[in-house]
Amino acid sequence: MKRTLPTNPKTRRLIRMLRRASRSSNVGVWRDLSELLSIPTRKRISVNVSKIDKFAKEGEFIAVPGKVLGFGNITKKVDVAALSFSPSAREKITSAGGRAISLEVLLNLNPRGRGVKILR
Repeated sequence: MKRTLPTNPKTRRLIRMLRRASRSSNVGVWRDLSELLSIPTRKRISVNVSKIDKFAKEGEFIAVPGKVLGFGNITKKVDVAALSFSPSAREKITSAGGRAISLEVLLNLNPRGRGVKILR
């Protein structure tokens, strides 16, 4: 069976942007994110805030190719980029001093992909 891409036009555009950035600057992080975003919606990754707190270091960029959920607490100041956030997750990240941004904004802020950690 032929593998299809997501039908959401915004997600398809983001995948294309990440692949172009990966090819132009030779950065593997963007290629990996585009591949993880290309999986079917029913297998989409969801990460809780407690997992981000467990694996992230202070001041680090965390990329989640899916949704960030609000279960648990976060104590570290980290910038989290994801496809989407639950309202409680966004509130917990910002109250800890971090930022909840989209993957597109992360690509513009950090085109070389330095210090970006992918959580699944």
